[in-house]
Amino acid sequence: MAFWVEEPGVGALRRLPLAAPAHGEVLVRTLFTGVSRGTESTVFAGRVPEGQRALMRAPFQEGEFPGPVKYGYLNVGVVEQGPPELTGRTVFTLFPHQSVFVAPASAVVPVPEAVPPRRAVLAGVVETAVNILWDAAPLVGDRITVVGAGMVGCCVARLARGLPGTDVTLVDVEPSRRRIADALGVHVSAPESAPHDRDLVINTSGSEAGLRLALQTVVTEGVIIEASWYGDRGVSLPLGEDFHSRRLTIRSSQVGVVPPARRDRRSTTDRLALALDLLRDPAFDDLLTGESSWRTLPDMLAQLSADPGDTICHTIDWRDA
Repeated sequence: MAFWVEEPGVGALRRLPLAAPAHGEVLVRTLFTGVSRGTESTVFAGRVPEGQRALMRAPFQEGEFPGPVKYGYLNVGVVEQGPPELTGRTVFTLFPHQSVFVAPASAVVPVPEAVPPRRAVLAGVVETAVNILWDAAPLVGDRITVVGAGMVGCCVARLARGLPGTDVTLVDVEPSRRRIADALGVHVSAPESAPHDRDLVINTSGSEAGLRLALQTVVTEGVIIEASWYGDRGVSLPLGEDFHSRRLTIRSSQVGVVPPARRDRRSTTDRLALALDLLRDPAFDDLLTGESSWRTLPDMLAQLSADPGDTICHTIDWRDA
């Protein structure tokens, strides 16, 4: 059973034939998948720009944007068939929402025993956060603001606060994010009271207002890391005010490749394994804000796309599929 976006705004569950794993492949039975709210809502609504459709393909995507398409990349399951060293292991795979699947053995990464399977769905998001921080290169004692307390922003904030002496603030329009920020051990602020003169500002909000706030609150000659993805939406920025006189820098970050400073010695598999190891931290459980059965996935994603509410990461339970 697999979830497909049949057309923009319409999802369905399909029964798919499954071939036996060949040499070098594994058969994985899914335990949990996670919904990457921002990206998957964009896909569900059919808002992937035509010029970005090749770049936005998930590793095991089937079909084409805007649909029909099988999309997703946060999957935790158990290897039922494959090499002896993997059989019986809980693994993370960048695979869509599907009850059982076959993939190359090289595409699965074992989940550490200390990491619960449901928490492990965050591995792809923590991997993104690792990449953002590799791009940002924060220093000891930096004053860091993360704009947007969604999945990516919360993961970035939790990792950044581990650097000695850093002062990390999460900025979000939702007052309910205070509870999450407290659990992550970082400050929280509404946009209108966000601190200024920040050494580093990372925008994960996916909003023009968030990027404008980053420009207003970063220190002179500071760096803004733009980690949002806007789909087909345009963004207008006030680059004619003090942008030039303050010598500000906006740098993009995207998880598709390892940043140049690490590329010659860290592979994407290394990066994902690091993310799974970082998930030993139980604070990440506070990002798992909802769960539902695979049977309700089409309706749930439609509802989530229309009104995300307080959702950070919604997980799908496949254990009875």
